Amino acid sequence: MVDQRASSELLGNDALEQSAVVANCAMNRERQLSGVNSYTRELGFNPLDVLAAGPVGADRAEPLAAAGWLDLCCGTGRALIQASEQLRLAGLTERTVLVGVDLVDAFDPVPAPPLNLELICASVSNWAPTRMFNLITCLHGLHYVGDKLAVLTRAAGWLTPTGRLVADLDLSSIRLPDGRPAGQRLTARLRAAGFSYDSRRRRISCTGRRDARLPYSYLGADDRAGPNYTGQPAVHSHYAEDH
Repeated sequence: MVDQRASSELLGNDALEQSAVVANCAMNRERQLSGVNSYTRELGFNPLDVLAAGPVGADRAEPLAAAGWLDLCCGTGRALIQASEQLRLAGLTERTVLVGVDLVDAFDPVPAPPLNLELICASVSNWAPTRMFNLITCLHGLHYVGDKLAVLTRAAGWLTPTGRLVADLDLSSIRLPDGRPAGQRLTARLRAAGFSYDSRRRRISCTGRRDARLPYSYLGADDRAGPNYTGQPAVHSHYAEDH
């Protein structure tokens, strides 16, 4: 389906983040760390296994840095809160760092202030961390982000040398100025930049920090795209190809 919204009607980040489609999204609101509706089930691995494998520094000069998990568009932060408690019980609080970022300040209550957990209300479009991470996840959050490609490429630069980025991405939501999906050319360029894309699961990933560049300029977003493959209303992101 071709998106007919004119470029002059596309939303910038500030307007998009006030959209009912974005503000009311509930994709990650109830997701647990493990179980039926969980990160472990969605990802196919338990994030704690990545952290428990041992701290890996951001570079060779920092070999004892705490292992970190960054969850973008974390919803209530429930999975991170549960992870923090499990790490405390395992005696790994001081060896781990958990950070969750979400546009909506609707985080679950934290039983006691954990030393290794930070939940941040901010836009993932302009927030940036002060450290590197062993694991970065964004489960279904990119469906509601305007400049999806910028979030991906920036996040790839926040990985440790062996860190892993995993995010859900519906490539049909990346549109050209005339409304057509960016298609196979985008897929090829993502792979050339070091990303792997699973078209069946609509999941993108990369391993190891990289300074990724993609030849696209962001034009704006359309919050009238309608439901995507999840059945929830989503956002189309429009780009011009750089030449």
